[in-house]
This record gives sequence, structure tokens and C-alpha cells, in this order.
Amino acid sequence: MTRATLNNERGVAAIIALIMVGMLTLLGIAALSTSDDEMTIAGNQLQEMRSFYAAEAGLEAATANLQNHWDSTNAPPSVMPSGIDSLNGSIVAWRVTDDGAPQQRALSQGTLAGLNAQVKSYTVTAASINTLDHATVKVSQNFEVATIPIFQFAVFYGNDLEIAPGPDMNLVGRVHSNGNLWLQAGNSLRMESFVTASGEILHGRKGPGSVASGDVLIKDGSGNYVNMNSGGNWLDHNDSNWYEESINRWDGRVQDGAHGQSELNLPLAASGDPHDIIERYNGGANPESYERKASVRIINGTVEQQVGSVWIDVTATWVANGVIDYVPNQFTDQREGTDVETTNLNVRQMYDLGLAPDNGVLYFADDASAGEFPALRLTNGEELGGDLTVVSQNPLYTVGDYNSVDKKAAALMADAVTFLSSAWDDTQSNQNKSNRPADETTVNASYLTGNVETTHSNYNGGFENLPRFLEVWSGVNFNWSGSAVNLWNAEQATGNWSGSYYSPPNRNWSYDTDLDDPANHPPATPLVRVFQRVGWQQDYVGYADEAATGYVEDDISVTF
Repeated sequence: MTRATLNNERGVAAIIALIMVGMLTLLGIAALSTSDDEMTIAGNQLQEMRSFYAAEAGLEAATANLQNHWDSTNAPPSVMPSGIDSLNGSIVAWRVTDDGAPQQRALSQGTLAGLNAQVKSYTVTAASINTLDHATVKVSQNFEVATIPIFQFAVFYGNDLEIAPGPDMNLVGRVHSNGNLWLQAGNSLRMESFVTASGEILHGRKGPGSVASGDVLIKDGSGNYVNMNSGGNWLDHNDSNWYEESINRWDGRVQDGAHGQSELNLPLAASGDPHDIIERYNGGANPESYERKASVRIINGTVEQQVGSVWIDVTATWVANGVIDYVPNQFTDQREGTDVETTNLNVRQMYDLGLAPDNGVLYFADDASAGEFPALRLTNGEELGGDLTVVSQNPLYTVGDYNSVDKKAAALMADAVTFLSSAWDDTQSNQNKSNRPADETTVNASYLTGNVETTHSNYNGGFENLPRFLEVWSGVNFNWSGSAVNLWNAEQATGNWSGSYYSPPNRNWSYDTDLDDPANHPPATPLVRVFQRVGWQQDYVGYADEAATGYVEDDISVTF
């Protein structure tokens, strides 16, 4: 009886062994199947990802093509760009669709939010299909081309910007530099809006001299002033955590190249040199010239007024009525170390006699012989008879108040701009500066001008000395309201800044908030153009068949 039981147990063991082998076999088959599925899934994901990145590259190609067209022609394309290419094992097609007429509106994103611009919108679409397994991706985004009047910035520099005031300074409005931005203060510098630079934002100075330790305070998103200095440490581009800490400290209102801030440039299709806007037209050699935009021009002493498309010589009328006069070596500019060949323009007389430019743009150029220093000087400009933009290829001077009565939209654009008070006396111009005391002066005008380059041995005076002075202003107010723009290094007024020929005024300066409304901009205000990518979305991802995707291997095409 015992022997039979043992035999039965051996049979059960054999059966159990066979079952276990079967189960292990099934598990192995399942594992192999799962592994194969996972490899298939991973392969599919790889192909989808390759197709996705190809579609993204298509978007980049489309926007680059559109941007290049605007930059090279200064106009929108008449035929919308499109293209097809083979990339990353995929066939990708892209196209641009015009979304209609430009719109005047406030920008809503980034550091330019709130600025008024003319916005041209496009929809950019890209579709990609992988050639291995037809993994298909379609993506799209909105692309905007915005032109922004430059005088909406309180301070705008086309090159390096240095702000280093000794006395307290309060800057209302946006500050931007297309280069590096150095900030420091002897006492305190308060900045109330966005502060941006396409280069680096730094505490200190670019050129020679000591670094001041006064407060540099910038408003955050809640309207609170927050110092660059915290616990003795200055937060700037050199900080290892600059990107994160600057965003946390100022809520994204302080950005430089580390944040992706790009340059903001004039849309110049020709040379790209902004100084060209004040240079002569020269028969078409310089299409950017403001000579083309003026309806009155004064060229080498000849005054012409545009009537329709015809230029009429009105020099005799202007000279006989005292609107304009030319005086060689009339006064000395001690910064330049030279006498000035002065063309005086009596602004009040121009308006009283009804001779002002119809479109509000007056252009001046004097191509004097070598060794001379020609310039335009505006006198009796307290009250303008209308909106006025004065553009000079040469240095420009104003005497006394300008646009201080019944303020109009006004701009001064020149190689360099110097403000003289009503106490200015030509006969004292070559004397010691103590003989040139200034009177309080008010100027309401945006200005666009140039400076000299700061070097290792010479400081250019910074923003606080961008408007030039030649008198002793100690304790005297220079009241200015407008927008301050520096786009170039001066080509004629190249004398270095120093304190030997003047003493600085009380700088009662402010951004003119009327400029927030485009209706209040001076005639022919220059524009900067920016390109913005907004509203990205993924429209489709999958494995559609050839007919659905439009993929035809023979002619390599993708439809949308």
C-alpha cells in the first residue's frame, strides 16, 4: 500500500513540472511580446518626435523667410512665402497666410506690453510626415510684425547706454539699450518702468572713474521700488543666478540678452546705418533720408518749399523777412573747440508769415568746406504754430525756451543737440565759462541725436549729458519733457565731454506721457520694428494614411 502511494506522488510531480514549464514558456512568450510592443512603441515615439521637430523647423524656416523679406525690402511680401524640404527623415512643408490689414493696437506680451504699435499678423503652418512610418505632425503659430513709434521710450539707445547721475534722478517711462546698460548713482536713481538691454545690464560704469554706491531702484510688477543692491551685493548680469533672481526681484520688468531680449532697430532696408536718416538724399543713393519726408528744406543756404511734387525756391522771401540768416563764425562751441558757421532760423517769424512746412517736417543740411563747423540754430521757438519736426544733418542748437507755450508735438533730430539758455551771449562764448551764466529754460521736445564713444580713458558723459550744454547752470533748472533717443556716434560734433566748459543744471527732466497716445507723436516719428511669435499650437499628430496626409513619395509633397 505504501509503495503504490509513492508512485502516485512521482506522477503528480511530473505533471506539476510540465505545468511549470508551460507557464514559464507562456511568460517568456508574453515577455517577448511585451518587449516587442515596447520597442514598437518606442520606435513610434521616436518617429513622431522626429516628425515633430521637423515641423518645428518648418515654422522656423517660414518665420525666418518672412522676417528676411521685411528686413530686405522694408515692406510685406506680395506673395506669401511657402516651401518644402526634407529634414530629419521627414518631409516638411510650410506656408504663411496673411491675416488681413494691419491694426493699430497696444501690444500685450513681454517687455513691450502696453506700447502702441501698428501690427501686421500672419498665421504660419508647418506639416511634417516621417518617411519611415508616416508619423504625421502639423503645428501652427501666429507671427506679428509690429512697428512702434520710438518716442514711446523715455530713453532709447542704439548702442551702449550709461546712466550715472550724481544728484537724484527719477526716470519715468521705458529705458532700452541695443547694447550694454551700465547703471549707477551718486545718490539715487529711480526707474519706474521696464528696463531692457539686448546686451548685459550691469552695475558700475563702462569707462574710467570710480563706481558710485548710491541706490539704483527699479519698480517691480506691484509698483514697489526694489534695489539692485541687497545686503551689499549688487544683482546684475555677472551674478551666476542673474536670470532667475532678476525675474524674482522685478517680476520680469528687467531683462537683457540672458532673458532673450533682442535689439530694437529702425527698419532701414538700405545700409542699416541710422545716421542715414539725417543725411542728404543724394538723388536716391540714400533712400532713408528725412530730406524725402520734408516739405521745407534748407540746403547750403537755399530754402525750398514743396508744392505738390515741385520744389520752389523761396530763399529770397525767407531772407528778406528775417526768417533765416547765415552768420559765419557767429559763436564758439568750447566743447568742439571751434567757431560755428551758424544758420539761424527764427521759428516765430516762420509761423507768423505762414512759411512753416505743410506736413510739419523741416530738413536742414550744410555741406560746408573743410575746416568749417556748420550748424542750425533755432531762435524764438517758445510757441510753435503747429506740430513740428526739425531734422539737421549738422549739429543743432536751440536758444531759450522751446515749445514752452501751448505745447505742440515736437521733435529735434540732429548729429548732436545743444541747448542754450535765453541768457546766452555769443560774444561771451569764447570766454571762461564763469562769463556764461544760464537762465532757467524749458524745452518740450523729443530729441534724436548722437554722442561720442566711451573709451578706457574718456567717459562720454552718459545719458545725463546726452543733451549738450555750454553755460554755467549751477543751481539753475533745465526743464525738459519728451523722449530721449541716441542712435549713433556723432560724425560732426565729435568733441569729448568734460566739465571744463560748462556746469550742469538741475535736471528737471521727465518723459512726456502724452506720447503714450500715437495721436500726440511729432510728425514723421521714427519707428522701430519687432517680430513676435505668439499663439503656438499643435494641430495634429497621428499615423494617417497616405491619402489623408497628402504624402506622395514620388514627388515628395505634403498637403495641409
